[in-house]
Amino acid sequence: MNVVLHNLSRAAPSEPPAPTVRLPLARPWAPPLALGCLAGAAVIGLSFCLLALARLSHGRSAPPPHPLPVLFAIPPFALTNQDQQLVSSTNLLGQVWLADIVFTRCAGPCPKMTQRMSDIQSALSSQASVKLVTFTTDPAFDTPAVLQSYGKRCGASFDRWWFLTGDKTTLVSLATDGFKFVATDIPAAERRHDADLFVHSTFFVLVDQAGRARGVYYYSDPRMKERVLQDMNRLLRES
Repeated sequence: MNVVLHNLSRAAPSEPPAPTVRLPLARPWAPPLALGCLAGAAVIGLSFCLLALARLSHGRSAPPPHPLPVLFAIPPFALTNQDQQLVSSTNLLGQVWLADIVFTRCAGPCPKMTQRMSDIQSALSSQASVKLVTFTTDPAFDTPAVLQSYGKRCGASFDRWWFLTGDKTTLVSLATDGFKFVATDIPAAERRHDADLFVHSTFFVLVDQAGRARGVYYYSDPRMKERVLQDMNRLLRES
């Protein structure tokens, strides 16, 4: 007898048929609920830690900056201002002041230096105990009247900004020995034009309330104004 086997995997008749197993369709993976809860708890915990650190940092003040160095002492002086009044270094004690040296006939850096000083004047609070002092290298020409006219053209507030002149020997000694400026006459044979009269320094000196130089700034520095104002505030906080 021929027997045809239609399904070799068929179970014996006495056994119940095997249940059909259906595999679920593929879906995007999602973290189990437990992992999601743990991740959420971690985020909340981190948020609380950051908040606590922020409050702690807010309660602490930043360390104070180091004081500006003392460079040298400015010697006593007495000179005449643009209003023909005799003023001296004693009048500046207890105030912060910024000094430079120019001459009104200058065709070189002096106009730019004076503009720098004017910009600083504009940025100062009217209550700030700060003075601006410009010395001349050309006292024979820069009389008080000439300095007053020059100051007016530059928008100077004479209550704050002084223009000082006086004896030539006194000015040269103060400039070179006191402020460490260069202030030298150019011999007539070496002058390139009529206003080419002097070689002088193009930096500013910041002086504290005790008459000591505490900072030096070059007019060509694009951040000069910012640096001067910051250092003025530091000196004002020292008083």
